[in-house]
Amino acid sequence: QVQLVESGGGLVQAGGSLRLSCAASGRTFSVLVMGWFRQAPGKEREFVAGISTSGLSKTYADSVKGRFTVSRDGDKNTVYLQMNSLKPEDTAVYYCAARDRQETTYDYWGQGTQVTVSS
Repeated sequence: QVQLVESGGGLVQAGGSLRLSCAASGRTFSVLVMGWFRQAPGKEREFVAGISTSGLSKTYADSVKGRFTVSRDGDKNTVYLQMNSLKPEDTAVYYCAARDRQETTYDYWGQGTQVTVSS
């Protein structure tokens, strides 16, 4: 079983930055593909960014490309989401997720952290 704990959310003005962190435990971190998702009020949860087990392959939603950066630190068993040039439409609960490399769906989820961007 994998436990994921997010931190780093908060309130920020448009144009500002935040860095989210997600600490993983319960499994060997290096075998986990990690992802970030978000869910805004009244909307479905959507994919934001993903990073491979090696950290060499990263994918982003079109809406965040060029503004958000996903990274991972194997020594700390932590994945990060650096969010720059934030917009009010980035306001959402952000979730960290993990899956085994051979799986296609994310099986493990954190509790979420609120990000609010004011205009």
